Amino acid sequence: TFRLNVMARKLRSGRAGAVGVLMPVSQGSRRQMSDPFFMSLIALLADALAARGYDLLLSRADGGDPDWLDALASSGRVDGVILIGQADQWQVIDRVAARYLPLVAWGAQLPGQAHCTVGTDNRRGGALAARHLFDRGARGFAFFGDPVNPEVAQRLEGVRDELAAGGLSTDIPVIRAGFSAQTAHEEISRWLDAGNPLPEAIVAASDVLALSAVRALAERGHRVPADVRVTGYDDLLFASQTMPPLTTVRQDLASGADHLVDLLLRRIGGEAAPSVVIEPTLVVRGSS
Repeated sequence: TFRLNVMARKLRSGRAGAVGVLMPVSQGSRRQMSDPFFMSLIALLADALAARGYDLLLSRADGGDPDWLDALASSGRVDGVILIGQADQWQVIDRVAARYLPLVAWGAQLPGQAHCTVGTDNRRGGALAARHLFDRGARGFAFFGDPVNPEVAQRLEGVRDELAAGGLSTDIPVIRAGFSAQTAHEEISRWLDAGNPLPEAIVAASDVLALSAVRALAERGHRVPADVRVTGYDDLLFASQTMPPLTTVRQDLASGADHLVDLLLRRIGGEAAPSVVIEPTLVVRGSS
């Protein structure tokens, strides 16, 4: 019987038959590839790529190496690259995108951006969370997340938009906690122990950050939502299973994965496919 030699077919076509998937990290970041958001999206990407006949080459990028993206793009090992996040590497990504078409990132869309992105309207998402907390009676706000990440910065802008619309000060505490559960808990605990006034509401830039906040508050005898209302961002699987269940801003990751793969394949084919912005939705549960 004749069996198709997939490798020979790839060699004849001049294609590697694989897509590189990278998670950029900020310099000095302790964020791991086991991060729940990353693992959720990578599983969806793996299914979407396999359905289209592509293998997935997974790697973690070192933000301290200025050539981390060039190395994979020029390696010949992949036909294109999907980035999960931008971290503080926006300029590196833009530089490579100017010469390398088959590159798509999950992340924020910024003015003048050269690289193609898929992501939610982060500013809108932050506004949804803040408006919900405001409507529940909260007036003293804090934001947990590091705005060095463009997505986080946009979520903070959305929070400030709603505070201004409600006649409140936009000069709120910003606790620059990273996405790692352990580092987030450490930073939040340090801030709570520093004698800062307890906010009535916390808008967290991710579900992991929100749950780290809930844990740190509980360790100090503060009740959620009776003492502090908390919202997250992402709506990962565990968000509905915590105590209390987490109010959060949902990102449609299944749709996002499909868009990432579709745009990348169009770009592999030579089309300068445009960025896609997905509308976020607020999921109200017990934490607020």
